[in-house]
Formats: sequence, structure tokens, C-alpha cells
Amino acid sequence: MNKLLIVDDESQIVDILSYACKREGFAVETAFSGQEALRKIEEWGPAILILDLMLPDMNGFEVCRKIKDPDSLGIIMLTAKNDILDKLVGLELGADDYMTKPFDIRELIARVHSLLRRMRKKSEETESPDRLAYGKLVLSRAKRKVSLDGEALVFTPKEFDLLALLLRHLDRVYTREELLESVWGFDFAGGTRTVDIHLQWLRKKLGPVYQQILVTIHGVGYKATLERIGEEPEPEHEDEHKDGHKDVH
Repeated sequence: MNKLLIVDDESQIVDILSYACKREGFAVETAFSGQEALRKIEEWGPAILILDLMLPDMNGFEVCRKIKDPDSLGIIMLTAKNDILDKLVGLELGADDYMTKPFDIRELIARVHSLLRRMRKKSEETESPDRLAYGKLVLSRAKRKVSLDGEALVFTPKEFDLLALLLRHLDRVYTREELLESVWGFDFAGGTRTVDIHLQWLRKKLGPVYQQILVTIHGVGYKATLERIGEEPEPEHEDEHKDGHKDVH
């Protein structure tokens, strides 16, 4: 369960945010001062900090300066002032996002989820190796190159990113929505047919043997696996996921 710390000296705001975040499945702690916030960050280790700029003992900027490991914490700063300078200072000190009071709770929750996804993606990219080799198939993330049996394969940027993501996480099943968000970089309620099309292109370029790395999980999405190399190619399901939306490239 993701841990979330709410820091604000207005009890009404704290109560509303706490209730909303708990309903979203977060483990929630609260603090009403900068010192209390720093102590709970150290002792409890939250993933997300919702931090009010104006606190009774120190401001949110000072709290950010005193956080010992800011890279491990996602910070959304709240302020009553819509001042671009305050926003720039907050972002320079480690805040990841900024909201001006009054704000919509639903928007704040959406931003919390978005920040968590960005943090997970950054963590995965940091931990993942640069060079991925599976038999005769070799992918270099740093050089953005793929070779098969020593011969270079040519992929579009999105094809490369899609293949790299799946190969970095063998046997993890991704929904089309997750792939669209991770590779194309945005939430998208429809039009995920573009993922199917890019997978078809990837398979054709990988050839009859290595295209079996990419497996369709019918009704869900896709995964990469080494278990099926050498099997007969699975048939294309052109009509499986038509949605009537224009493809996103």
C-alpha cells in the first residue's frame, strides 16, 4: 500500500484530504507543522508528500530543504498564492507538482496517481540494465539499437520503446492502457488499437523465430517471454481490439 503524508495546519483541509486519499487505498498519516512532517518522513517513510507552503513553524520551502533523501519522495506542494516565482522555487527545491488553493479534490487525487506512475517508471528505468540480450537478439537502451544475429534491425522510436519495456520485464503482463501510457506518455481512455498495430509491426521485424517473444494475452494485453521461441507464430487477430478511434503515432 502506498504511503501518503498530508502536511497542512488547517485541520479541515487535512481531514478532507485524508478521507479522500484513504478511499483511494492509500495509507495516510498527517502532520500540522514542518517539524512534525520531517519527523514522520524520517520515521514512516512515505512515498508521497502533500505539503502546504505556509506552516506555523517553517514554510514548505524549508521543509523541502531539510528532507534528507528527497529523491525517494514525491512532493505535491499546496499554496494559497498563484505566484509563478513560488512555483519555480518549490520545483527547484524538489517539489514535483504544484496546486493552488482552492483546488478540486479529484484533480489532486489524479495528480497523486500520475506522480506515483512517474516515480515507478523512473525507478524501473534506473534499475533496469542498459544491454538486454536474449539469444541472438540484443537491445541497447543507451544506443537505442537492436540487432538480431549481428544484423541491425530498424525500429521507429515508439517501436523501440515498446520492445524495450516488454523485454525489461519478462513475463509481466501489461494491459494496452498501461503500454499506451508508459510508451506514448499519457493517459488514454480509448484508441488503444495503436498498441496492437505496433506489436504487429514489431513481430514482422523480429521475424518468425523471435517474434514469439511477444505474446498476446487475449482480452488483456501483452507480455514478453522466452518460453515460446521456436514455436509456430501465433495468428494475427486483426479484429480483436478495434475501437473506432484514430491511431496514435
